[in-house]
Amino acid sequence: MEKFIPHSQYQEYPLEEMRERAQAFYEDINRRRTIREFSDRPVPRDIIETCLLAAGTAPSGANLQPWQFVVVEDMATKERIKVAAEEEEREFYNGKAPQEWLDALEPLGTDEHKDFLTIAPYLIAIFAKSYDELPDGRKVKNYYVTESVGLAAGTLITALHNCGLASLTHTPSPMGFLNEILDRPKNERALILLIVGYPADDCEIPSKAKEKKPLDQIATFI
Repeated sequence: MEKFIPHSQYQEYPLEEMRERAQAFYEDINRRRTIREFSDRPVPRDIIETCLLAAGTAPSGANLQPWQFVVVEDMATKERIKVAAEEEEREFYNGKAPQEWLDALEPLGTDEHKDFLTIAPYLIAIFAKSYDELPDGRKVKNYYVTESVGLAAGTLITALHNCGLASLTHTPSPMGFLNEILDRPKNERALILLIVGYPADDCEIPSKAKEKKPLDQIATFI
């Protein structure tokens, strides 16, 4: 049985400081925007590494941490990913996607062209692991995999924003090509391809992206 120890790392704040911290965090994270126009300016790897460590602190089913982050810097690999992703997206925009979905995307101006995949300094492929293998070959099943990886991905996006980087969640479907290109095992399934870097100097975002639902539309108190 797991040994339990006192929770000595918890820190409580006075109520007014709690309110100030909550408001400050909201105002900061509310500045975050998904972008599609990236600069090719380099980002020091240690910053990415620290953000990944932050993502790894996310809660997970039975603390099994069923995620794998594959960080891509190599241009040749980025080119292969771009070709494969654009092929999937071309099918999506030209017959695969229902019109209702295309109508919802129309204000964002997206299409099958994904130049950001080779311009941004980092691509981070986020994989969900259905099971892990022990050194002796035994398999350990993971639980609440999608939920756990979603929590880690959200933490990563927030950590990147916190240090001044922008990101884009790219989800071409299906993403099996990432397993092949990145040589990932069959127990891993790509959920998100996160593009990371600085915004381009002339980066623009759709005005609609600023419109977030008010509290009474996203939360219910009973």
